[in-house]
Amino acid sequence: MIGHLAHIVRHPIKSIGYEDIRSAPLTQGRVLPFDRTWAVSHQGAKFDSPLGEWAKKMNFVRGAAAPGLMAVQAQMHDDGTVELTHPDLWHLRIDPDRPADQAKLIEWLKPLWPATRPAPRAVERVENQSLADMAAPYISLLSMSSLAALGDAAGATLSRHRFRGNLWVDGWAPWAERALIGKRLRVGETVLEVEMPITRCRATCANPANGAEDFDTLQWLEKLNGDWQFGLYAVVIEGGDIALGDPVEVL
Repeated sequence: MIGHLAHIVRHPIKSIGYEDIRSAPLTQGRVLPFDRTWAVSHQGAKFDSPLGEWAKKMNFVRGAAAPGLMAVQAQMHDDGTVELTHPDLWHLRIDPDRPADQAKLIEWLKPLWPATRPAPRAVERVENQSLADMAAPYISLLSMSSLAALGDAAGATLSRHRFRGNLWVDGWAPWAERALIGKRLRVGETVLEVEMPITRCRATCANPANGAEDFDTLQWLEKLNGDWQFGLYAVVIEGGDIALGDPVEVL
């Protein structure tokens, strides 16, 4: 079962923008560099800002609560700034560690965040800790063939960015990745160990082109496979460089 690495995606600010990249260094026991490095907490968060340790997703601004966030794209620049774009908003380029720019981000998010929910409060960062949905240093691994099979079953063309994945593999049979729990994979110079499937939420129902909920992803996943799982969580066992086109081999 050999495929190839078709896409590498990082999400510098949790739930606020995705960025396709061509290559990345992976380190043993670490996430994809600059993936969910920052997150925006809201006024209902169960911790005082600044955050000192990983916290659950319910404490942060996220796409399941505000589908419009799914249409944000991000680009990291060499100077450490992050540029954010959205089809309905102005371009924003910020340094997420700079207080003045953090205030700009909070203001920028207001049109996308429901007035009925606790308002965005602060930009959070924890040294050497991704603020992803899981505390463990997971890298997500997904299949382009399974995405196509999901879309074909529903008669829809689905963007991979609905799923906020890191590594997308092409060349596997549809849904073949569901048998890989506990297996090790060689991806370029690295070795990953698959630990568990990813259970999805309603954020995947929003179209990344415009932020509108237009597809019941969860209903179709359950119809096809009997659950809401799509993709895998894996950990880096051996570090190294990865790049687009690298072979992905089950060991």
